[in-house]
Amino acid sequence: MKTFLFVLLATFLCAAQVYSLQCFTCNDEPSNWNCIKITDCAENDKYCLTTFTKTGLGEKAEYRITKTCSPECPKTKWNLGIAAISTSCCEHSLCNISGASSVKTSYTVMATGILASLIYVLRSGL
Repeated sequence: MKTFLFVLLATFLCAAQVYSLQCFTCNDEPSNWNCIKITDCAENDKYCLTTFTKTGLGEKAEYRITKTCSPECPKTKWNLGIAAISTSCCEHSLCNISGASSVKTSYTVMATGILASLIYVLRSGL
């Protein structure tokens, strides 16, 4: 009986599932509201990346956001007046929910955003 319990315990310990990083992803979207797709990242990805770009001036300015998984964290920030880009990264699952590249979100804000997105999807009947 002891041998059976030992084998059972060893099986559970060795079969522990490894959870990969999950990030919100989108590509060149005009709004952060379009960036709620959750993606399981590759094993070598360690960061959730958010890239925010702006082109144009004043009312004709166009904003775009891209979110992805990445093995590296390329901190990028430059502003040429008519064009700007900012890249930020974070290291835990679903940490890139915010579209603001320089603002760190709390877990409460993240949970509220996910809940609001879920309610929106359920109410719209998608």
